[in-house]
Amino acid sequence: MPVKTYWLEHAWLGTHVEPGVALTVSISGSAAGAADGRIAALRTGVETPPPGAEVLRGLTLPGLANAHSHAFHRALRSLVQVGSGTFWTWREFMYQVAQNLTPDTYFALARAVYAEMALAGITNVGEFHYVHHAPGGAPYADPNAMGEALIEAAAAAGIRITLLDTAYLSSGFGGAPDHHQLRFSDGTAEAWAERVSALKPRGHALIGAAIHSVRAVPADQLGTVARWAQERRAPLHVHLSEQTAENEACQAAHGRTPTQLLADHGVLGPRTTGVHNTHLTDGDIALLGGTTTGTCMCPTTERDLADGIGPAPRLQHAGSPLSLGSDSHAVIDLLEEARAMELNERLRSRTRGHWTANALLTAATEDGHAALGLPDAGRLEAGALADFTTIALDSVRTAGPTARLGAETAVFAATASDVRHTVVGGRHVVRDGAHTLVPDVPSALSESIAAVRG
Repeated sequence: MPVKTYWLEHAWLGTHVEPGVALTVSISGSAAGAADGRIAALRTGVETPPPGAEVLRGLTLPGLANAHSHAFHRALRSLVQVGSGTFWTWREFMYQVAQNLTPDTYFALARAVYAEMALAGITNVGEFHYVHHAPGGAPYADPNAMGEALIEAAAAAGIRITLLDTAYLSSGFGGAPDHHQLRFSDGTAEAWAERVSALKPRGHALIGAAIHSVRAVPADQLGTVARWAQERRAPLHVHLSEQTAENEACQAAHGRTPTQLLADHGVLGPRTTGVHNTHLTDGDIALLGGTTTGTCMCPTTERDLADGIGPAPRLQHAGSPLSLGSDSHAVIDLLEEARAMELNERLRSRTRGHWTANALLTAATEDGHAALGLPDAGRLEAGALADFTTIALDSVRTAGPTARLGAETAVFAATASDVRHTVVGGRHVVRDGAHTLVPDVPSALSESIAAVRG
């Protein structure tokens, strides 16, 4: 098995920044195993690059994990910034774009979006995928054609994907899907399970499950989705209490909160992640923390949609691990997501320092990968997947602080524009700020977005 050495000028090792680190990476010799490279050894105190080592100047972090993505929402950027409105008016624009997707146009769009993620230092994406069928709801010849397009797009962009295939069966607490939602629905949770069971993991791709929301999966079918994930020890994600209207409708239909309803049907647990978890009761927080159900915060989307600020500090204190996602891709910048989680809480509480920079980077790396079913990613240590990203410490945003403050610089000053290198499985995907597999990412975005905006 080929071995490659990287010399890291500075490396974040989870608790501190270490200068002069040599990483030895074992890389599979086959293209099919390109995602399998692992860190074989890590040495500190290496003041100069060893002979033949690839030099990464700046601050190297474990690869960032984008734990919540809807790739096609990238086509809404700026379009939905015109005028005013709410989540529900934004949703109408989303439906229009969803209607224009085909397996081919979705592959092209997702490839460009995932390449943008790689340029932002993201090495793994959790794709919350619910556009399953053709317009009108008829299955494609391959019932998983849309999911396969996303898996292939991630490979073409050089990153990992956990495809969170989503059950979406109802327009709201038992109502039949409307004409927009027919593309999303398999009819029943049993039919959803039969379809998704045909998807197979590969070197760069895991298959997980998702419940779109308690409004979109009838209560008596929640357990079917939960059991499918439990039997396979697969990640299970769910949009949870993003909107107060959903909470009110759930109380009217079931006499309990969405969190309580999920608990009643066996959905909560350590492999489950609630996305947003914005409008929760004290009892909800205790349920999520007590079952170690994760929380994925998406601050840039939550502020863009005027959703509100979720109780992230209380959730974490109760026992809910935190991860981060870019969700609707108003921006794709996991450093901004980490920064926004802290700064949002400062605005709400009028106090500072709810998380250290190390804790915020852990949410963006190790805990995010764990939420996506990759507990062996997100750390720079022997045995971990060789996924990492390097941030410049000499840009106009990052110049000035000493290198030992690299974690603080990354979280509170750097942006995605400061990413210089992204390595996945030991192989460069982004080198010196340029994508090695998608030569012109802006053009790929422009062309693929034009094709689905109609």
